[in-house]
Amino acid sequence: MSGWDWNLLMSSSDAALGPADFREALSRFPSGVTIVTALDPQDRPRGFTASAFCSLSLQPPLVLICLAAGGDCHSVFSAGVRYAIHILRSDQDALALRFGQSRQDKFHSTEFEIAEDGLPALNRFLVRLTCRPHARYEGGDHSILVGRVESVIIAAGAPAVYYKRHFWSMTGPTSGELDMERYNLWLIA
Repeated sequence: MSGWDWNLLMSSSDAALGPADFREALSRFPSGVTIVTALDPQDRPRGFTASAFCSLSLQPPLVLICLAAGGDCHSVFSAGVRYAIHILRSDQDALALRFGQSRQDKFHSTEFEIAEDGLPALNRFLVRLTCRPHARYEGGDHSILVGRVESVIIAAGAPAVYYKRHFWSMTGPTSGELDMERYNLWLIA
């Protein structure tokens, strides 16, 4: 590929690609941070942190999240329960780290309550999506959960961003408004 200005930090071929190289490459993709919550069959709150989240469809309104198959709450979410996805604010990194661990005391704080929809809810968030299960797929060491969005709550604030294994905050757009028609762009979200 002549003509490219490569500033390579590392390079791996398919045959030599290991988990560490793959994880390092994907850490270069900034993503939002979510906490996903539900109730288990005994009505105990369960949850996990997910940065693997995206919009999937506008009609019907679908989103997807990915959950590690070895996660402590995998059996609850893969059983097809309703759940809430909370898109986190930039000051909620400690909460994201707590829910990213396998531990029993994730909900032992005043930061949660049971919402009117019957699901565990953060008291603060940027966006909250209530979902019912739509589909589930296996994807290597993760399950891909597709949810049909039933309701949306949008709050003010700046989003949490995860990049290169650190939390970041956004300072604003890099340019003016994007002219969607001029560039023939269509966004789902």
